Amino acid sequence: MAHVAPTPAIARSNARYAVAAGFLGWTFDAFDFFVLVFVLPAVAKDFGRSIPQLALTTTATLATRPIGAVIFGLLADRYGRRPVLMANVAFYSLMEVLSGLAPSYSSFLALRALYGVGMGGTWGVGASLVLESVPPKWRGVASGLLQEGYAVGYLLAAGAFYTVFPRWGWRAMFFIGVIPALVTLLIGAKVQESEAWRQARTDWSTYRSAIFGNLPLFLYLAGLLTMMNFFSHGTQDLYPTYLQRQRHYDVNLTAMVSAISMVGAIVGGLIIGNLSERYGRRRSMIVAALLAVCMIPLWMFAPNLPLVIVGAFLMQFMVQGAWGVIPAHLNELSPPLARGFFAGFAYQIGVLIASSIGYVEAVLGEHFSYAAAMGGLAAVVFLVGAVVIWAGPEAKGVAFVKDSAA
Repeated sequence: MAHVAPTPAIARSNARYAVAAGFLGWTFDAFDFFVLVFVLPAVAKDFGRSIPQLALTTTATLATRPIGAVIFGLLADRYGRRPVLMANVAFYSLMEVLSGLAPSYSSFLALRALYGVGMGGTWGVGASLVLESVPPKWRGVASGLLQEGYAVGYLLAAGAFYTVFPRWGWRAMFFIGVIPALVTLLIGAKVQESEAWRQARTDWSTYRSAIFGNLPLFLYLAGLLTMMNFFSHGTQDLYPTYLQRQRHYDVNLTAMVSAISMVGAIVGGLIIGNLSERYGRRRSMIVAALLAVCMIPLWMFAPNLPLVIVGAFLMQFMVQGAWGVIPAHLNELSPPLARGFFAGFAYQIGVLIASSIGYVEAVLGEHFSYAAAMGGLAAVVFLVGAVVIWAGPEAKGVAFVKDSAA
């Protein structure tokens, strides 16, 4: 029986469920990742390891994300976004809980690498599901909202660090993420596959041609996402450690400043994602990157707490403002037959290349200062990133379905 396109009312309802499922999946994925960022010194002490050695566990998570992008991206393009996204959420939630039970540094490192496989699949599958389900005019807003699930996850991790860690320790931090993940699965069960996926579904030989026939574009997107991941991981992963070791802030103050920075990230992602509908994807991202350079002195070298807070807020406003455009930008540029794999794998290749940034900052921070290491590297990647964004293509508003009325 031929597939019948949904009515407008059903399509709107499905779009809401799709946005909720994609947003929550990415939110709790990010929460599970950033839990370690906050408790890294405590885990290092418990296992008798140095800060750089524990920073390697975040590198392991980032380095294995391309594996998840390949596995889950291929499955999503072939068998549908919804069931694969749900399987993905279940997998990374299990790895997170097991991380909290790890008896040694070696087992913890292995589990964080496996967690990275789950984390690597979530973004590409969720972004394709969301952006194929919403009307083209809402892509900028949906893009910003989806991407800022990452910042909301960071914010929730800061809240858990403030409330859970002082009383129950670092292991409990890894257990609590499984509860909201169940909500994501329940919402995901209500989502229907998009018309764009139904039209693009094809055989494996045509699918391979779509991937290899667009290799130059893929290489550009991987380079773009490398710079974008330098933006985010270079300003976020070691930031709580910087606050604790260089600013000598306690747990509560570290959590508060980090949480405020993520409020800036959420606001920036929504505003700049929305503005990209009017001013274009590339232009919006370039402006955000250049303004981020101007924020570095306030972000790293502010003389007092109020200015530290302002600097943290504004830096993440710009960083995640640029990121808020990325889901729409990548999905618009990706070939329809391989959208789940193409965007997600390019993203995770960028993560892999940029995965050493936390370790490099930790080593430099121990020898010089975290402010000098993080501030200097940030200035370089923002400027280079602006050039890379400028040099690439744009396809704002491209149709995802053959009949746009559908």
